[in-house]
Amino acid sequence: MTDASPYQSPQSSLTDPASTVSLEQIEALAVSARWKKRFRGIHLAGGPKMPHFKQLTFAQRWQIGTFNVLAFLFGPFYYLAKGMWRKALSLFVVCVSIAFAGSLLLDYLGYAQLGRALGYGVAAVFAVRANIDYYKKCLLNDNGWW
Repeated sequence: MTDASPYQSPQSSLTDPASTVSLEQIEALAVSARWKKRFRGIHLAGGPKMPHFKQLTFAQRWQIGTFNVLAFLFGPFYYLAKGMWRKALSLFVVCVSIAFAGSLLLDYLGYAQLGRALGYGVAAVFAVRANIDYYKKCLLNDNGWW
């Protein structure tokens, strides 16, 4: 009989899932060369949280592409086209509810023009998160709600 108790809570791994990604996995993906280039840049930066981003050169930072223009223009529809419908739905609901509440507050305070501009903030959230979320979907199999 083993020494392990069947009633003991399971032990989780302490390794970061982003640390298990290799350059060979990135090259084996069925995505375009441009996405592989972005994924290699995110990998060099230390994964989705990008803790080593400031140590990268300007050319390597440019390679990552921290702002996705198509995601800015099409928002949740871009996420849907990439197969990230859960993230599209959750980001859309959270961002629009915050923008709506902020717009009401700014309208009440007399800054209605500024309140109307909050829609660009929603689009900017999608544009900034798109590359990292797609990296997480393709390499870390994280296509969750948040």
